Amino acid sequence: NKNTDLRGAAKLSIDAVNGITDLVEELHRNISGLAPIVGDSRQGNTSGISGLVYRSVHAVTNVVGSGLDAALAKLAPLMGANDASPQTDAASPQREAVLAALNGVSGDYLAQTNNPLAVQMSLRQNGVKSTVLPAGSKLIIMVHGLCMNDLQWTKDGHNHGEALAKEFGYSTAYLHYNTGQRISTNGKEFADLLENAVNKASSPLEEIILLCHSMGGLVSRSACHYAVQAKHTWLSKLNKIIFLGTPHHGALLERAGNWADIFLGISPYAAPFTKLTKIRSAGITDLRYGNLIDNDWQDTNPETTRDVRTYVPLPAKVECYVVAASKQVAPPKKSERVFGDGLVAVKSALGQHQQAGLSLKIAEKNQLLVYGVDHFQLLCDEKIYIKLRIWMIESALI
Repeated sequence: NKNTDLRGAAKLSIDAVNGITDLVEELHRNISGLAPIVGDSRQGNTSGISGLVYRSVHAVTNVVGSGLDAALAKLAPLMGANDASPQTDAASPQREAVLAALNGVSGDYLAQTNNPLAVQMSLRQNGVKSTVLPAGSKLIIMVHGLCMNDLQWTKDGHNHGEALAKEFGYSTAYLHYNTGQRISTNGKEFADLLENAVNKASSPLEEIILLCHSMGGLVSRSACHYAVQAKHTWLSKLNKIIFLGTPHHGALLERAGNWADIFLGISPYAAPFTKLTKIRSAGITDLRYGNLIDNDWQDTNPETTRDVRTYVPLPAKVECYVVAASKQVAPPKKSERVFGDGLVAVKSALGQHQQAGLSLKIAEKNQLLVYGVDHFQLLCDEKIYIKLRIWMIESALI
């Protein structure tokens, strides 16, 4: 609702002013202190009149922020806002897209600060939270990727999951989640959400298929890992996982972003600007190597350039399929490199790794590489849908 959006935007604006004030003060401190060209930044606050000015800016900003939030909260009943959760109301695709992008970039911060714009995980249908699973014994659950939402599964008039459900007699549900939070955090919450939903289902559920795009595949793998630990019953009903462009071994763009942080941090005059380059969520940093569980990031230097992941196998007794895409229009010659879909490398999407111990063991018949397709066209490409149909038919014949 509008009131929730205003309160969330006000909180973000106040946080932004405080953040920029800190950045300017750090630059001021380094310049006035004649810091060396290379080395650590000067520590501590500025002193004297300068320090007083910066402290005053923070104080006034925080007072204004508290007043705005209190005023907007009191306006809620007048504006018909009786629910503080923005994702429970059917909203325009444009608003949902903006909210999803915002959560992808800074969703962990929104959650930590209790910002009303933080997405709360739920199963949805037609953009509206559903408290019960749809009727039927067979269910396809679609898990979206980073900075996206459940409405974006339909692209160019096509939706892989809905088309498969209609053709093969399945019901559908969509996971909606804050993609800026840790993948392991979302994985645990997804596992618990599914367990609760399956236990409360109005009719017995016999089969679950997870159809995952990009980060959604990592969240689903994490959920399976934690479901094993918690001895959840829904895992026994999981029949297939289909991964569309999932960065099983990380995404190159996040690694490039991390290197940018490191190089900027070399000089105290550039180091303050790493606060801007680091305005990317924990969910995004998990994509550096494809972290799945808490151990992958706890007690680890957040700027590490080493892959320190724990190997997490695919769930047992579940048929897994991987789809990778390349923007190249045709297969390259043997001596040429195969480029990825613009965001995810081909080998990462196929689960292949130079270290044999990290490679996913996926049968060749369950792999597909398509050319002339980018990361988002994975959602609507006809060649991919034809292959998905074949996999469904072959699975049914076994």
